[in-house]
Amino acid sequence: MTWFAAVARLRARREPGVLVTVATVRGHAPRDAGAKLVVGRTETWGSIGGGNVEAVAIDRAREMIATAGPRPELIDFALNEKVTNRHGVQCCGGTVSVLLEPLPVVRAVAIFGVGHVGLELARILARQDLDLHLIDSRSDTLAEERLGVLADAVAQVRVHHTPLLPEEVLDELPLGTHVLIMTHDHAEDAALCDAALRANHLGSVGLIGSAAKWARFRKRLATEGGHDEAVIARIKTPIGLADITGKEPATIAVSVAADLLRTFESTFE
Repeated sequence: MTWFAAVARLRARREPGVLVTVATVRGHAPRDAGAKLVVGRTETWGSIGGGNVEAVAIDRAREMIATAGPRPELIDFALNEKVTNRHGVQCCGGTVSVLLEPLPVVRAVAIFGVGHVGLELARILARQDLDLHLIDSRSDTLAEERLGVLADAVAQVRVHHTPLLPEEVLDELPLGTHVLIMTHDHAEDAALCDAALRANHLGSVGLIGSAAKWARFRKRLATEGGHDEAVIARIKTPIGLADITGKEPATIAVSVAADLLRTFESTFE
């Protein structure tokens, strides 16, 4: 399997990994600059030449996978008989620098409700490297011609039409998905809030709406849903940046997107 196919496989599986590249070579070495190895939690694909260099790179790559927010690293190796390394001697005679680049799990975002604000938000988030799920109970909001503005998306856009129970989609979402609830129907919003609080695999949960709406929801989630205050506090409302007060859909969308990106910066997945 080629290295880029291996990277695509990790992405599809939503598994972290590390791309290892021979960055520079001086003198003799097992592989030339540009040779690549992909390291996953339990598998590897490709080779940077075997021996101590590859074994050390794999060890360090798996340490990086287990670390929150790893950064790229450059490791230098001297390949001569005077240097004994963790996995033995490699005496090709040259020196090698190896670059390790983390391949994090791609973040996932689910927008429940693709109305005026939802579509504007989707347009912004579609420019990010995300798995972007768009969910709505109304077929016309998900019409191909309406979503045509997302045709050049960087994100992987996945559309879910759910005419009856949109909350059932929550069970299908990947681990750590950030959920934004902004449907046209407060009853749908309430059902989604209740279902999201019962799901343990989600990331952040945000709800659009006024303080009066949240007061009603909060009471209902406690009395009818049986959720305690600590659980209810998982839902963030209002969403967006407090300093941006405009009510136009595009303005709200910018505010919500900025707030979500700030959440990304403060969490590692």
